[in-house]
Amino acid sequence: MSLCFRFSMMCLLLMSTGCANIGYYLQSVSGQFDIWRRERPIDEVIGDPGTPTSLKEKLARVLEIRRFASAELDLPRSHSYTRYADLDRQYVVWNVFAVPEFSMRPMQWCFPFAGCVSYRGYFVQADAERFAAGLADRGNDIFVGGVPAYSTLGWFADPVLNTFIHYSDYRIAQLIFHELAHQKVYARNDSTFNESFAVVVEQEGVRRWLARHGTAQDTSNYEREQRYREDFIRLVQTSHERLTALYDTKLAPEEMRQRKKHTLEEMERDYKGLKTGWGGYKGYDAWFERKPNNAQIASVAIYTKLVPGFRALLRQHGGGLPRFYAAVKELAALPEEERTARLERLAAGGS
Repeated sequence: MSLCFRFSMMCLLLMSTGCANIGYYLQSVSGQFDIWRRERPIDEVIGDPGTPTSLKEKLARVLEIRRFASAELDLPRSHSYTRYADLDRQYVVWNVFAVPEFSMRPMQWCFPFAGCVSYRGYFVQADAERFAAGLADRGNDIFVGGVPAYSTLGWFADPVLNTFIHYSDYRIAQLIFHELAHQKVYARNDSTFNESFAVVVEQEGVRRWLARHGTAQDTSNYEREQRYREDFIRLVQTSHERLTALYDTKLAPEEMRQRKKHTLEEMERDYKGLKTGWGGYKGYDAWFERKPNNAQIASVAIYTKLVPGFRALLRQHGGGLPRFYAAVKELAALPEEERTARLERLAAGGS
């Protein structure tokens, strides 16, 4: 697909949205076009004498991961992750999450094709911070997080980026499997469903990738990180549940505020306790340094809440990914409340 054609499609998309969010869509088109302008086929980058050897080796590994994704995980055989772009920055986009002061339900923003999602992405950090500040001025809890990759849901071929090429091989695989999962199944207007599904695909994919291509050290590192991640998620989920119960009490605002503060401080103390059993691992220190609030906690819940249900569904189909994907597509066609209830029953041990 030529650059001019892709740009024309983005312009048509912009014109179809009306004027209400014209500034936001302009930055989206500009940011996406800048990525296309910088990208080159990976084979071409590898063959370039000026490409550092370390980058050539990483990109060659990416092509192996990409082939594995389609051949072994039944993920789309698209052109995604066959091109490379260096953006000269740490993250590709910055996502803004916002949640009311006494709620755990994230705000949503709606877009053509993708539907409504629980965050709003910006290609320039200052733009994200400016938008978040406006939401905070209206009394909302906000969280701005940089992300190394995102999916265009198969509308365009997503490239490999400098923002994640320096990751370890299994982390690159994890990211690619996750983003390709969004091309496999996507439920409009349900971020929690989509992200939880993609997390299960990435986890199963990395497990199989390591069994075939990983070293013993890679496997050990990944399993250790997953144990710590599960501990962290349980901690955040517990705080999410406590805050949800608190906000349901409808106490006076000042008392609610004080109890909220106490719950968040308790979560930080519990994290320090967790770390004593982690042998010095500091992977979540930066998350806590941001001083967690409703939005930050909700941003984790979006990616984790329905993971147990999807894991149970995968087990129900004997680990067979094609059957699992077919079952997930059936769920995606249901109303949100019904598919969520079914996944929660699966997580609880029901059929």
